Order: sequence, then structure tokens, then C-alpha cells
Amino acid sequence: MTRKYFGTDGIRGTVGQSPITPDFVLQLAHAVGRVLREKEKRPTVLIGKDTRISGYMLESALESGFNSAGVDVLLLGPVPTPAVAYLTRAQRASLGVVISASHNPYQDNGIKFFSAQGTKLDDAWEQAVEAALQQPPSWVDSASLGKARRLNDAAGRYIEFCKSTFASDLTLKGLKLVVDAAHGAAYQIAPEVFHELGAEVIAIGCSPDGLNINQGVGATHPEALVKAVREHQADFGIALDGDADRLQMVDAQGRLYNGDELLYLMVDDRLGRDEVVPGVVGTLMTNMAVEVALKKRGVAFERAKVGDRYVLEALEKHGWILGGEGSGHLLALDKHTTGDGLISALQVLQACVRSGETPASLLKDVALFPQTLINVRLKAGQAWQTPALAAAQHEVEQALGETGRVLIRPSGTEPLVRVMVEARDAQVAQQSAQRLADVLAAA
Repeated sequence: MTRKYFGTDGIRGTVGQSPITPDFVLQLAHAVGRVLREKEKRPTVLIGKDTRISGYMLESALESGFNSAGVDVLLLGPVPTPAVAYLTRAQRASLGVVISASHNPYQDNGIKFFSAQGTKLDDAWEQAVEAALQQPPSWVDSASLGKARRLNDAAGRYIEFCKSTFASDLTLKGLKLVVDAAHGAAYQIAPEVFHELGAEVIAIGCSPDGLNINQGVGATHPEALVKAVREHQADFGIALDGDADRLQMVDAQGRLYNGDELLYLMVDDRLGRDEVVPGVVGTLMTNMAVEVALKKRGVAFERAKVGDRYVLEALEKHGWILGGEGSGHLLALDKHTTGDGLISALQVLQACVRSGETPASLLKDVALFPQTLINVRLKAGQAWQTPALAAAQHEVEQALGETGRVLIRPSGTEPLVRVMVEARDAQVAQQSAQRLADVLAAA
């Protein structure tokens, strides 16, 4: 069955346009409630949100839809997406619901779900919900309607959970941190987590007004963090995105570290404590330098499709615990069931505090390969997988050997083919990518 509403990470779109309208969201919650009640007589659902102005409207619609299906609701208010995953598990709830469009601007919003175990739900569950949406509503009688209440200490519970993932014999005392919450869901929580572990915290991007989420701040606009770290002469900068599941970090020199480098630091810390790290999952876009460095240390590496959902699937398949992507979605499955920007930041800080070294020093053997990305626009109906391209790609890959790699993939949203070449030498990467792009354009 093809999914009509669910994408790779829930349902997302522009507010006021289908499907992100209050009437549809009410229907969605009612359908989800009916699916839940097939297995449970009186389900309880947690609802958390980020700071978008539309969150109030969508929260009310979800609450009504669930209550109409006989489902109780626990409202968390503005909390990070990974907080909903944790609290769903901790509260023994039937389902967790997040109202957020992550790193998108405030005009967008979305709905995503977590299972009772705090994990993403599978395709079969989403298909069951879509099937229920095709059925006429079936309201429960008045005596069976669901109730709603607030979990007033949701933020405090999650703060304690985050702190518990940081080594109990270490402290952040003596460190000055700039913390950027993107005017998003972690605006109250993120500064408090680091402060309670001993750090001096300078907060930016922590003044949401409903319209400024991700606007010029946060993980998608790290230039604000770099500037603040330099101005305040901080030791580290930490940038989250609007729902706080994505992380970028900056060191005292203002150097920005992406998710690929941060993932390596998390692995390095564990290897340094003689923990066994059998393997790590990255994506098709993970820089080859990380793969080379990990394999040199005896750590297997596998690439999944782009998207933390696919990274998680690969980790579960192998029984591994560490994975992530360059955008800053990082997974440490022995700490949390889902990607968590705060917990990932604590893992990186732990590595630096324990070793007494800077990120740059810890990454001295991981010099990222230069990467060239060229987008080639396709003509209407153009077939791009030609024998000429296959031959050119084979020749480029033969020439690169183990010093680079090629990735050619179509865009999922535009009539484009993306040509990416990595190589130890920037000029080789540029020339190889241009050669492949020219072959594509000539087809």
C-alpha cells in the first residue's frame, strides 16, 4: 500500500495547506486513536511540540481527535523531540506525538510519532493509520471519551535524563559554553542541562516568539554560534535545530565540526576506554575520511541511505550502537532510542574532558576529504542512467582507487541529478565531478 500522507519522518507541510490543517490533524488523531484501541482498551498518548505559533492550534486539534476516540492525552508543552521519545517510555504511555517541522521555517509544521518504546514506528503501523483515515469517524460514547492533563515537570524529568548520560565522575566546571537552541524546543532545557553539570553558559537563540524558530540561528545557521564563541572567548559552542535532535559544535578557535567529525569523536572516546565498537553506520554522504580512519582502527563501517531513519535501521540490523550523518543527527543507542542533539553534545564534551584534548587534536588523523557536488538539471523525460555515464563513472572510480569515491543520485524533490566526488586532492575532486556532470548534461 502506498502511503498518501506519511513521508520519511511523519507528516510535514506548510501550515494551512493540506495536510497541515486543524481539520485533518483532528481526523489523523482520531484515526491513530482507533488503531491504538484495537490493541489497548484505554491508551494514553503524550504530545510535545516546538515553539512554532501553529503548535497551539495543532495541539488542540490532536487533543480533540484523541479524546474523541477514547484516548487519554498527556500534554508536555514545548520540549525537544527526543524528550518525547524518552518520556513516552518513562511514562509507560502507548504513543508519543511530536508537533514540529524540525529545521524548517516557522511557516511549516509536522506531526511525527514514537512507539511505547520510544522508537520510530514501522511502515505497517503508518499504513494502518492511513487505512483508518479512509473510514468514517466512529466517536466513542460520552462516558468513554478521553481526558487531557499536563505533565508539569516534563522539562525537569528530561533534564535529569540528559545529565544521566554524562559520566558521573566528570564535570563541566571551568568550561564556558555558548548554547544556541535555534529559538526552538530546547530553549529552556539546553542551557539548564549544561549549567547543572557545572559549565558557565551563554545562551543565544533562546528567545522564541513563535515566528523566529531556526531564523539565522541554530544548527542550520552555525555562523551565529561561531561569532558568539569568538566574542565571548568560549571553550565550545553547541548549536541545536528547532526540535533539538540535530547538533553542530564549534571549538574555542571558532572552527565548526559537522556530524561526521562529531560521530568519530564519540567512537574515539569509547575506544579510548577500551570499549568494543564493532561497527558504525554513516550515510551515502558521510565523508570518506571518517570511513578510512575508522577502518584503520578496526571498526567496520556501513553506509545507509540519507536520513536518520535509515541509519537506525542499519544499526538495529547489525546490533551496533553508534551512527549518524553529517547534518548532525547522531545516534548512541546505549544512551537513547533516537537521535538527540543534547545527549550527543554531552558525549563529545565527555570525550574532550576525559582526554584533556581539543576536538582538533582528537581529529588530527581525520582530515576531511575535499568534496565537490554538482547538480545537473534534467530535461523533461530525460533518462540519465546511460552507458556513457556508467563508463565515465567506472573510469573515474578506477583512477581514484581508495583515495576517493563517486556518488551519483537523483534528487527526491527536483528534476536534478546530484554528482558528488570526494578525493584527497580538491582539484581531482573538482575535475572528476565536472567530467561526470558534462557527460550527464550531454545525454
